[in-house]
Amino acid sequence: MSRKIPEITEIDEVAEYLRQLQDELCDNFERFEPSSRFSRRPDKLPDGSQSAPRILTGGIVFEKAAVNFTHGRGESLPAAASSRKPEIAGAPFEAVSLSLISHPLNPYVPTSHMNLRFFIARPLDLPPVWWFGGGFDLTPYYGFEEDAIHWHRCARDACLPLGDSAYSRFKDWCDEYFFLPHREETRGIGGLFFDDLTSAGFPKTFEFLKNVGRHFLPAYIPIVEKRKDKHWGERERNFQLFRRGRYAEFNLVYDRGTLYGLQSGRKVESVLSSLPPLVKWEYNFEIEDLSPESRLKEFLVPREWLNKDS
Repeated sequence: MSRKIPEITEIDEVAEYLRQLQDELCDNFERFEPSSRFSRRPDKLPDGSQSAPRILTGGIVFEKAAVNFTHGRGESLPAAASSRKPEIAGAPFEAVSLSLISHPLNPYVPTSHMNLRFFIARPLDLPPVWWFGGGFDLTPYYGFEEDAIHWHRCARDACLPLGDSAYSRFKDWCDEYFFLPHREETRGIGGLFFDDLTSAGFPKTFEFLKNVGRHFLPAYIPIVEKRKDKHWGERERNFQLFRRGRYAEFNLVYDRGTLYGLQSGRKVESVLSSLPPLVKWEYNFEIEDLSPESRLKEFLVPREWLNKDS
């Protein structure tokens, strides 16, 4: 692990990039909406942290979307952020992060998620420690192979600053992370997940983080445009709400970002803004054999979506 702490100007550089990305993401989502707009009321935090949640609800394409920026400081690093580094548990810290979640109205448009984050911890008896983390993933309700290939092609291209092996490593990590043990299934078709990145040094790792941010919209927006006008009815809506339950279960039970937000004392509504606006849990939900809905479980089984010609 690198022990060289970035200068304060570099920390501010990460924060500035994430704020600019927040604007870009919100502008692109709002282009789909004739009247719905993101709320832009910052949270007031007594510890000097900055929190700028942006939430859009009731859209004709996006039933709910959240793009939240946070610049946090604290005297004790929360357990969710130090679970992989017990030697710095409880250390003073500073963190900047951007988190995006979209829950489209049309069941044929997949839910999407992206998180980008940068941490610095200053343990009392050790040199300061910094690292990057994040990634993006896709949760379809109806599987389209061409969409999955497009998504993973963009994920692979996002990893180019770290070399040819990075995509495979971060794809596998994503499949492992977004897994619900009690359901024995993945949350979606994955994408990228990475954490504790330091070995390439600050400039190169930051460039990788920015490249992930640059590839999210090219990965997601074409899928939205292709599927948003596809006809759907009560059957598709019921299945979407049922499957959203899986998303909620993961975020409430396993997601480290949710735990970190709650442990950090953030505003609960902002931390839980990633949850779907509507969801259904139905005992013994019936799925007809050989139906489009019945094919989803097999579609979500982790696989290599790309070949050498993709």
